[in-house]
Amino acid sequence: MRWQGRRGSSNVEDRRSMGGLGGGGGKLIGGGIGGIVIILLMTLLGGNPSSILSGLTGSDIDTTGYQPTQQEQEAAQFVSVVLADTEDIWTEVFRHRGMIYEKPTLVLYRDSVQSACGTAQSAIGPFYCPGDHNLYIDLSFYEELKQRFQAPGDFAMAYVVAHEVGHHVQTLLGTMDKMDSLRNRLSETEYNQYQVRLELQADYLAGVWAHYVQGKNLLEAGDLDEALTAASAVGDDTIQQQAQGYVVPESFTHGTSEQRKRWFYKGYENGTIEGGDTFSASSFINNL
Repeated sequence: MRWQGRRGSSNVEDRRSMGGLGGGGGKLIGGGIGGIVIILLMTLLGGNPSSILSGLTGSDIDTTGYQPTQQEQEAAQFVSVVLADTEDIWTEVFRHRGMIYEKPTLVLYRDSVQSACGTAQSAIGPFYCPGDHNLYIDLSFYEELKQRFQAPGDFAMAYVVAHEVGHHVQTLLGTMDKMDSLRNRLSETEYNQYQVRLELQADYLAGVWAHYVQGKNLLEAGDLDEALTAASAVGDDTIQQQAQGYVVPESFTHGTSEQRKRWFYKGYENGTIEGGDTFSASSFINNL
């Protein structure tokens, strides 16, 4: 992705020299990558995923003398440029719909962070909190993306940022409120099906962003493949197969590898919000 020398966002808050502080409440929205691995493994082993969202206090993290490396600073600049692109693109898309796009804040942190959704450890991966409209990223995930998920390349990380921004778009469009209304009316298995649709829609919206990035001639050879590889690497079926040797579809929360790739690519081809109705798409229902 062509990003060097381009404008970064002013909506970036750097908390890398701070520890996690206290509680909070609300619903943390899992990222397209990262958080599902830890949550899935804890659930399969009978653990409580909420423990990694609120189990730390500021005293658990030693942040004295922290100095970011040159690689970390470059990663910070990169995600800032990606965020700026999402701001420009979604502002224009919303304007055409007669709406105003409220820009989220991207919080950079290290080890743990406090959000309106609780205190999260970096093991949860990048996430979005509807309670404060913030995106949260520990930049060490950049290396994890390459090493653990075998999804190298800067556009793989750009996809992660765009997916979390997709959750913000869903919040502004009222989708998150509708999900909250379902939470206490459905069984866990039934709600998981809607959660999958929510995540696949965020993948689609990330693809819409990529559509406009391509239109600005900012993509380089191999960028789209990097994003598709990242989407495929974090399908529920792939992660479950790797973690336990078999797949449990009723426990899916993010969608299969094929579904995630397909919805991202559909957004990339369509470039419209309207084409991403994962909640009523027969193609999704047939693949449950």
